[in-house]
Amino acid sequence: MSTTRPPAVAGLFYPAQAADLQREIRTLLERADAGGGPRAAKAYIVPHAGYVYSGPIAATVYARLRSAADRVERVVLLGPCHRLPLGGLALPSAASFSTPLGEIALDRDLARRALALAQVVESDTAHAREHSLEVQLPFLQEVLGDFLLLPFVVGEATPGAVAEVIELCRGGPETLVLISSDLSHYLSYAACAKADERTADAIVSLMPPILHDQACGATPVNGVLEVARTHGWTAELLDLRSSGDTAGDRSRVVGYGAFAFHEGSAA
Repeated sequence: MSTTRPPAVAGLFYPAQAADLQREIRTLLERADAGGGPRAAKAYIVPHAGYVYSGPIAATVYARLRSAADRVERVVLLGPCHRLPLGGLALPSAASFSTPLGEIALDRDLARRALALAQVVESDTAHAREHSLEVQLPFLQEVLGDFLLLPFVVGEATPGAVAEVIELCRGGPETLVLISSDLSHYLSYAACAKADERTADAIVSLMPPILHDQACGATPVNGVLEVARTHGWTAELLDLRSSGDTAGDRSRVVGYGAFAFHEGSAA
């Protein structure tokens, strides 16, 4: 594989042209603007569908991150594997990821440390077409500017195995942890709302396990919940909507949630 992982879903999940992409992101952020409110958190759960569907919910996270741009130097990003069977967590061999907004350097030093863990493998194939990580990158480029990226595609793994990776990589105030996950899939609008409310309550209460019919990123979600419980983090629900609230048919919807994890009490 090239030393740069190229975008796989530009033009599908988000605009392929830089000017159009930046315009869409800025519009979403303006509509979700936290207005200088609560402080940025240590970790977030953020959805990963096409921007027309989940972009407004994702923007509730990224609007808050603007206040952290002066301190965040590294983003540890974990999202589920959609394209192929995968055991453990996969890092790429690439030196950078690219989007229409430019390139993002990977933290190869921390990657080498993570690869020493038995559950972490190197797989460019796992990353080649995966959208759950890629759709977060233009938002991060817009709100943070320059940062190092450590991207994990998460396959079959225990919550403890995922938590061990997060513990190794979570660092201090300079490091942000992002979990990419949608919620329920293909329920009616009303059924989705009820199911996602139950899931959101479990996440905010730090009460795993979250099952895969509750969240497509259940494996990394359960990992961050284990870390949160261990360290006494508090969880906060920022937004809970579905494709039926944004751009989709209400007969068959996908749910989206945005959550913050604070090291201590929520602001």
